[in-house]
Amino acid sequence: MGVPRTMNDGDGAGVAPTDALLKFDDLVANRGAIVIPTRDGERERFQFKCDRGATFAMTQLLYSDAIVSFLREFARFSDHRPEILLSFGFVPKLESTVGLIEWLIQDSGNAAVAAEQQFVRDLAASPPDIKRRLLVELYKRIIDGAVDLGYPLSLHFEAPYGVSKPAFETFAEMLAYWAPTP
Repeated sequence: MGVPRTMNDGDGAGVAPTDALLKFDDLVANRGAIVIPTRDGERERFQFKCDRGATFAMTQLLYSDAIVSFLREFARFSDHRPEILLSFGFVPKLESTVGLIEWLIQDSGNAAVAAEQQFVRDLAASPPDIKRRLLVELYKRIIDGAVDLGYPLSLHFEAPYGVSKPAFETFAEMLAYWAPTP
């Protein structure tokens, strides 16, 4: 559930995501929300979603380690510790011409997002071994920064342009560094 970027929660037809968290709490034990660590006002938005019953949150695709400072700051102001699904996406060369990932993470005027978009462009232009090294380094910074903050952590890996050997080699190297325990 959600609304297009051009709309606020509650605009348009249907149930707003924050209302759905409460509406279905007796039917669905695990109710989630999206967290975008670089979005202005996200801490308050996330607090509201947790207050309404979010038991987990999936991050937007991560192309910076902003989630670490976001979670650290959130922990200072909130007792909520929902499970956090950290989302990582592979960036193939095709991104240079299509720009799907850059479009997905857009936030006009937000310097933090502009830096993420530049990182995505740099990844798309990099050879596979450099790309894998940069993505694994980012993964390590995020895991090392988030693992001891008191949130249960899960992983979400995405290959937005489809299955590829370089994507799965990158994901395998990430998992070799750290994977959630069952």
